[in-house]
Amino acid sequence: MTAARRNGRLVGVAVLVVALVLVLLVAWFRHTFHRVEKTLYLPPTGEAAYNPLYALAKTLEADGVKVNARQRLLLDDNALAPTDTLLLFNDPRTLSPPDAERLLEWVEGGGHLLVRTPLYSPGEDVAGPDAPQVPLLDRLSAWLVEESPGCVDFQVEGEDHHVEFCTGRRFAFEGVVPELAWGDLQAGYVYARLARGRGHVDLLADFDFMTNTASRPLARQAMDVPPDGGLRDGPHRALARQVLAPNYGLGTVHLVYAAQMPSLWRTVLLRGWMVWAPLLLALAAWLWMRMQRFGPPVPAPAAERRSLLEHVHASGEHLYRYGRGVMLYAAVRQAFLARLRRGDAVAAALSGEPQVAAIAERTGLPADRIRTALHAPASHDRQAFRDRIALLIHLRNRL
Repeated sequence: MTAARRNGRLVGVAVLVVALVLVLLVAWFRHTFHRVEKTLYLPPTGEAAYNPLYALAKTLEADGVKVNARQRLLLDDNALAPTDTLLLFNDPRTLSPPDAERLLEWVEGGGHLLVRTPLYSPGEDVAGPDAPQVPLLDRLSAWLVEESPGCVDFQVEGEDHHVEFCTGRRFAFEGVVPELAWGDLQAGYVYARLARGRGHVDLLADFDFMTNTASRPLARQAMDVPPDGGLRDGPHRALARQVLAPNYGLGTVHLVYAAQMPSLWRTVLLRGWMVWAPLLLALAAWLWMRMQRFGPPVPAPAAERRSLLEHVHASGEHLYRYGRGVMLYAAVRQAFLARLRRGDAVAAALSGEPQVAAIAERTGLPADRIRTALHAPASHDRQAFRDRIALLIHLRNRL
């Protein structure tokens, strides 16, 4: 009873010590650490991942403007009203001449068209025979400037200094005076508004200020640094509102964009490594198990052979090696005489010289050779043994 009481006291003391340690750890943690809030900016998902004008569409809808966003123009399925606005985010070189004519006729009725110049490619010829053909720009009397792009200053009251159109291709006009213009005829324009009938055409060097937030490397998209660029910037929102001004709020804004789907292989490489890396290691391990080991080549073990002819040949060599060649000769002679009895019973029944003459007459060989073949050779005369065996086989084949 005394031992049990002592053990109970020890257990109680151990429990108190553990509880005290836990209380001290909790107090130290609460005193040392404090809770903070942290915002993580994750990469876009859903439509925002492939639609560069997704933020613009949602902003216009929030302002009460009707929006029709789609990937292709599809004029037959999407009728344009005289008060509508159409923004062609795609490369204008993809626009066919018939569609260009229909769009300009719609503009003359009151529509508002926004189009960009083709993307700049270093070293590309814009004036020679290999220059990109843009039917819509040709009908607007616009031509592309050969100089490389350069930024233009853009200042909005209450905002920091800004620059725009740093990568867009500039343009100029021939015999056309824009209603509004940004730039000059010598260095090229980055923006121009042309009056055409009751509508307007806005030509811009780039639409980057209307897109979603600027893209960053995938490794940085989940950091606590907020995305920059796009409609998140105040100057960009102000510029987008001025560009959309002619028919803003009067009709539908059609946003035609080219889907920017991420590469499947790039997505698998960057986001699917948890799957392909273990599979690759498993494949490498399996190949290592199946591959031949390094080292000197080892000959394959001899396979079992059960050929009857090999056994007969080995048996004949054994008998001849031990002086039993007469037995081999007798076997061949008996085989010859057996064939002779089946082919010529009369000659087989004879003996001596009459038999030799009969066999010579039947086979056409000299009697001397036949006489020699029918007599057993001496056991030590290998040449005679080989000759008589060969002659008997030859006689047997001629019967």
